Amino acid sequence: MPSYCVNKNEQTNGDHEVHDLTPGTCDHLPDSRNRLDLGYHSSCSSAVLQAKQTYRQSNGCKHCTPTCHTT
Repeated sequence: MPSYCVNKNEQTNGDHEVHDLTPGTCDHLPDSRNRLDLGYHSSCSSAVLQAKQTYRQSNGCKHCTPTCHTT
């Protein structure tokens, strides 16, 4: 089961991106100080839902969680 984080910094469109922390999965991870740990999830969709509890405008990273990337 993968571990996820959300970027504390918003993108230019206001999204906070959710990333899969599995080693080698994402080349676009935020710096460790800019990550909010979301823990382990069976899918990116549940990780995004958890991220939205902190950052209402959260979205999956188009590189490592493309099925949860909507904007």
